[in-house]
Amino acid sequence: MMDYKKEYEDELERNALLAERIAELEEEKEELSFKLNRIKTNPLWKASAPARKAFHFFKRNITRVKNLGGPRGIARKLDYKKREREAMKQYGTKSFPDEARRKEEEETKFAYSPVISILVPLYNTREDMLKEMLESVLWQTYKNWELCLADGSDEAHSYVKTVVDSYNEPRFKYRKLEKNEGISGNTNKCLELATGEYIGLFDHDDILHPEALFEYVKVINEKNADYIYCDETTFKSGNIDHMLTMHFKPDYAIDNLRANNYICHFSVFKRSLLEGTELFRTKFDGSQDHDMILRLTDRAKCIVHVPRLLYYWRCHSGSVASNISAKEYAIAAAKGAVADHLRSHGYTDFKITSTRAFETIFKIRYKINGTPLISIIIPNKDHVSDLERCVNSILERSTYTNYEIIIVENNSEDQKTFEAYEDLKKLSDRINVVKFEGEFNYSAVNNFGASFAKGEYLLLLNNDTEVITVNWLEELLMYAQREDVGAVGAKLYYADRTIQHAGVVIGLGAHRTAGHTHYKQSRENLGYMGRLCYTQDVTAVTGACLMVKKSLWDMLGGLDTDFKISLNDVDFCLRLREKGYLNIFTPFAELYHYESVSRGLDDKGEKAERYNRESEHFREKWKSALEAGDPYYNPNFSLDRSDFSLKIDQ
Repeated sequence: MMDYKKEYEDELERNALLAERIAELEEEKEELSFKLNRIKTNPLWKASAPARKAFHFFKRNITRVKNLGGPRGIARKLDYKKREREAMKQYGTKSFPDEARRKEEEETKFAYSPVISILVPLYNTREDMLKEMLESVLWQTYKNWELCLADGSDEAHSYVKTVVDSYNEPRFKYRKLEKNEGISGNTNKCLELATGEYIGLFDHDDILHPEALFEYVKVINEKNADYIYCDETTFKSGNIDHMLTMHFKPDYAIDNLRANNYICHFSVFKRSLLEGTELFRTKFDGSQDHDMILRLTDRAKCIVHVPRLLYYWRCHSGSVASNISAKEYAIAAAKGAVADHLRSHGYTDFKITSTRAFETIFKIRYKINGTPLISIIIPNKDHVSDLERCVNSILERSTYTNYEIIIVENNSEDQKTFEAYEDLKKLSDRINVVKFEGEFNYSAVNNFGASFAKGEYLLLLNNDTEVITVNWLEELLMYAQREDVGAVGAKLYYADRTIQHAGVVIGLGAHRTAGHTHYKQSRENLGYMGRLCYTQDVTAVTGACLMVKKSLWDMLGGLDTDFKISLNDVDFCLRLREKGYLNIFTPFAELYHYESVSRGLDDKGEKAERYNRESEHFREKWKSALEAGDPYYNPNFSLDRSDFSLKIDQ
């Protein structure tokens, strides 16, 4: 029976040691601050400022080279940029419909042709930008729309009304406001003019692709979509072919949306979603769209992402597209919007902080309920040094203490391995060694280990891993505890600090089964659109470090033993997804993974043949999922590369 008094006393002792260490660090901080201030007030320090600036400039550029992964990384980056420039030729004006396609789309008769009310708040809009915006709506191949314009411009910009009137277009609904009420207030005034069944949100200085509304009405008819968004790009110099950043988005992903407003433009939604709520709330001005998207997607029954670049976001001085710091209040508003959303879902005691990627890309720390037992399952065959490094890193670096380690011995041949087991068990009473007899089958070995687990949560862990982040267990557990979450995976690195795992995409790679994104990127890399800096929904995570509720594991019967060596983790995650659970990758739990050290790579002889057989089985079993494509990996991306390179039309 557990000695609760001793456990409590041990916990008190640990807390006391931690408090003592914090006090020591505070004292060191004070001493260093005093020394730093003394240096900064020194005349010699002030006089050497120009030389220091030059030195730091040189150092920053060396760091950038290192962050790209040295010469090979630079070569990869240049190749990526070359492919991106080539791919850009497919978008912009080249993607606009020719005369024949335009005629076909304009004459298309949909079973349901809703009026789409496009809301545009006007404020001191430049004449050239205003005309381009208006004409991009007039040029739509779907014609059943109305443009609702609420103008809060000052007297110096009275030409705005003159320009709108000059088109003599009955579908333009214009109102001059008595005063400017800001983004939220002006847009809400636009809504008062709207009569459509669907509402679209459009900025006064941006441009729509001519087929945007046609594509949206198509998915309304095909899927009964009630919230729709698309891919977008920023452009400069008044020319949409001069693209700065093309954002190819995933399908709806709640954790991505909580971390950052990836949906952004061009949102069109069923008007009924607004019943009982507001469109824009003025208290979230600057991030009013993020707040609205969080609220309305919560209500929506069918959220559809149209994977086409249909929105052109103009980059100019003062715009958010140009510089988020131009609207610093947007950062606080975004945090407030996410906090309000989380509270509406019953979360409390969470913390929202900006990440290194961008001020409005967030890390969310959820409250951990209680201190549930985590059972860490580590299969092992010989490789004593790898196992010892793994176990010692858990014991020495983990701040979460309520765990057990189950080492599953499988066919070790070296007597030193068994001696090492005894030595490890002496280190902690948390460690247990169980013996699995029979040929190596990764799935069967883990299933066997799980049968001995006492914890509420299982953590599959390879013996060739090493803990980096001290609160790695907490970072995994805070997501695994959620009722809507299945598996949670960590960010794993090779020994050279390049990325081994940052989420799994199905269909990626030569075998068209599954592959890891951002593969071999440097640890410091921000990832595609900052994806290496925030927790996100993914189709699968690697079994090298995978946490899941024991109850879900039991419900699915563990790993499928038909996948003896590979793809068992992906198969497990797909089965979780079939049951309606989310799988999550978090970059805030970090470990080294010296991949395949224990068993070797599957790239030669019998191992290669075995992998081919399992790949074929996977492709057959998950044929429909592979054909549908990974919902979190935009279909515009190439499946031949892991760096989010775009497909290039031949």
